[in-house]
Amino acid sequence: MLAGSDELLSTLEQKVLPAHAALLVVDVQNDFVADGGFFDQVGADVKTLQRAIPQLAQLIDRARAAGVLVVFIQAIYDPQYLSAPMRERDLRVGRRMPRCLTGSWGADFHVIAPRPNEPVVIKHRYSAFANSQLDDLLKRHGIRSLLLTGVATDTCVESTGRDAYFIDYYVTLVADCCAGAAERDHLMALERFERDYGAVVSSADVIEAWERCGALATCALSAHAG
Repeated sequence: MLAGSDELLSTLEQKVLPAHAALLVVDVQNDFVADGGFFDQVGADVKTLQRAIPQLAQLIDRARAAGVLVVFIQAIYDPQYLSAPMRERDLRVGRRMPRCLTGSWGADFHVIAPRPNEPVVIKHRYSAFANSQLDDLLKRHGIRSLLLTGVATDTCVESTGRDAYFIDYYVTLVADCCAGAAERDHLMALERFERDYGAVVSSADVIEAWERCGALATCALSAHAG
């Protein structure tokens, strides 16, 4: 049953209920995760990023089984979408290499991809809420609570979570399903997020919460019978 908008969601079981929860998969794209992608070419630790993929794949499978809305976020950074401040930043830090161009291998999803019936939200900024259709999509589905996953923890995932919190979504960061270009950045982002925005949990915590609230009861029974 969908909780009223004024009802406090204070436990993980309440926050992950399929009636009002969505799993956001942020920027799991070749340019950010794959060998030979943009991050790899500029010196990021893509092996650390890749280590989050198996747990994320499992969480997405469990979310689908529980009937939770899964939303894929895809960064597209064609030149026409870059603002003057974004271009200045690239020049200032010496990153002139293009990334996540429309139709490119780098923009494609890495390993994990949406199913035909799952929404994909295109973004052109760190935050998936900036000038996108994400908020409208979530409201149409009655979503109040977001489970955040993807890359990078300290930039696009955190920016999305902050903006969601500012417009009154519950936000929960799934730590082992996120990763940063450096482990230090990832860990600092987790600490900051838990202090200021929402809970930081593991994928096992989320899956167990779905089982406890009954969303995965049928799946659990089938597994035990097998």
